[in-house]
Amino acid sequence: MMLELNGVLLEGEPQTLSLMARERRLTCLTGGTAGRRLRWLHAMMGFWPVKSGYISIDGEPLTPASAPVFRQLMAFAPSRLEQVGQVTVYEPPSVQDVFSLQANRDLPISNGILAEEVRRVAAGSSDQRAHLLAVASLLDKKILLVDDVLPAAMGYLRQKAAEGKIVVVTSDRPEVISACDEVAEL
Repeated sequence: MMLELNGVLLEGEPQTLSLMARERRLTCLTGGTAGRRLRWLHAMMGFWPVKSGYISIDGEPLTPASAPVFRQLMAFAPSRLEQVGQVTVYEPPSVQDVFSLQANRDLPISNGILAEEVRRVAAGSSDQRAHLLAVASLLDKKILLVDDVLPAAMGYLRQKAAEGKIVVVTSDRPEVISACDEVAEL
């Protein structure tokens, strides 16, 4: 399986991006601001408009009609969630969109299983990102997209890649960038 961006220009972006994220490999998007890097992850999920070029999975192009099918193959670990009233949302898109209609809440995950996965993610870190990555990983999707990954989680993500996943992370931290197999500079 392969996630490909070929000469992609996004609405609001000054330059194109091409990359090939493959199974068993860690790919890092770096450069630019955190918001710009996140915008590219949103585009991979079909949440941000593509002006030119294409995004595909195994040669199948991302279109408005295929985006929901693409998202079924993906798990997304945002860097944070924000509280808005009684509903937890990540802006944009909503948690419901990102986690495929609240699949994270519907998983039969006991607190013990989630706690163990969090320990595996970042050596017991209580950082919210470790929890979000653990939930995304427990979705067991073929493609794992991780925004602003913690350096402590790189060993965990290397293991996920070794299990046959496509892992795409965003970061500007040298220790994360050097741990990745492929690096795409914005």
